[in-house]
Amino acid sequence: MTAHDVVPEKYRRLLEEPLYGHLGTIRPNDTVQVTPMWFEFDGEHLRFTHTDKRQKYRNLQHNPSMALSIIDPENPFHYLEVAGHLVEVEPDPEGAFYVRLQNRYGIESQTPPHDKADRVVLVMSVERATKQ
Repeated sequence: MTAHDVVPEKYRRLLEEPLYGHLGTIRPNDTVQVTPMWFEFDGEHLRFTHTDKRQKYRNLQHNPSMALSIIDPENPFHYLEVAGHLVEVEPDPEGAFYVRLQNRYGIESQTPPHDKADRVVLVMSVERATKQ
């Protein structure tokens, strides 16, 4: 089953537009951490810029389960939640993916972040979706 099979077509735009999502992961003490995140959907996976020095990265090393919720800006009573797992961590030592996302989200710049040496791309599978 692919992401297109899982995510209803009516809600797919919430993954395609530059909207902020709230990414949930599980801490090593089994409590939940939720953080607003930039992301990119390639039609199959969600990708997030992050560093290998932060708590969310440690959370995913402990438990690869992830979920992202997005509120529909046209109707805040509608939302999409997609859930899956961390399937890959791609090194991004030049911060190129960060730069791509900052431009996607309206911050026009080619300047990489100060922590570019620690940057990674978190790749999430899309296995389940809920909506309202």
